[in-house]
Amino acid sequence: MNLRKVLFLSTAIAALSLLAACSKKTETTSEETATPSEQAGIPVDQSTVGDVTGTVKFEGEKPKLRAIMMDQDPVCVKKHTAPVYPEDGEVNANGTLPNAFIYVKTGAEKYTFPTPTDPVTLDQDGCMYKPHVLGIMVGQDLHLISSDATTHNIHPMPKDNREWNQSQAPGAAPIDEKFARAEIMIPLKCNQHPWMRAYIGVTKSPYAVTGSDGTYTIKGLPPGDYTIGAWTVTFGEQEMKVTVPAKGSATADFTFKAES
Repeated sequence: MNLRKVLFLSTAIAALSLLAACSKKTETTSEETATPSEQAGIPVDQSTVGDVTGTVKFEGEKPKLRAIMMDQDPVCVKKHTAPVYPEDGEVNANGTLPNAFIYVKTGAEKYTFPTPTDPVTLDQDGCMYKPHVLGIMVGQDLHLISSDATTHNIHPMPKDNREWNQSQAPGAAPIDEKFARAEIMIPLKCNQHPWMRAYIGVTKSPYAVTGSDGTYTIKGLPPGDYTIGAWTVTFGEQEMKVTVPAKGSATADFTFKAES
């Protein structure tokens, strides 16, 4: 090999080594300068948090619900002494809506809320999911149990999370699952009993579900401006902007109307 080629190869090797060193240095510097808030979000200062409260009302003629026919499974029939009606479209006696999922749509992205260590339990009782609408935080344990003496099949159908489908026989061990991404809402069905439906809201921040009086409270929000979403399976979704004061409360009431 002549001297010119030796010099050329030596120069090329030195240039590549310098480039690799610079790249490594740049990556290291980028990691070292990233702040904790940029990596994981701002921790919530519990001494300043407030809440959002409200009522979800209904106007118009209530939907006429038909009784569920459970004749295909005698075990389901025996669990009930009166007709069972779908919970989709249900209206409370006081003219409010149960099973409305209330969540922070925008405004909480910069914060990190701790994942609860207690699981959220979903029961299959009387061949119905209880609760019908539930919330869970990303990474929190979903604990599925069955109080029925018949086989169920739990099948969530997410768009942004992993889909799974698992049977649970009478007396079988609980099923524990988690969701890796926020998603509003995930429908869940039982392939054995087609009338069985539930809906799961997966969030990174606090949420609430209305009950028999149509009220709710989202607790533990840092002071600031938020968009609050109210989701219903039958009557659609609404949103409202609120400002949560430090150690105070904001109000967000929603009114849904009957489908025309």
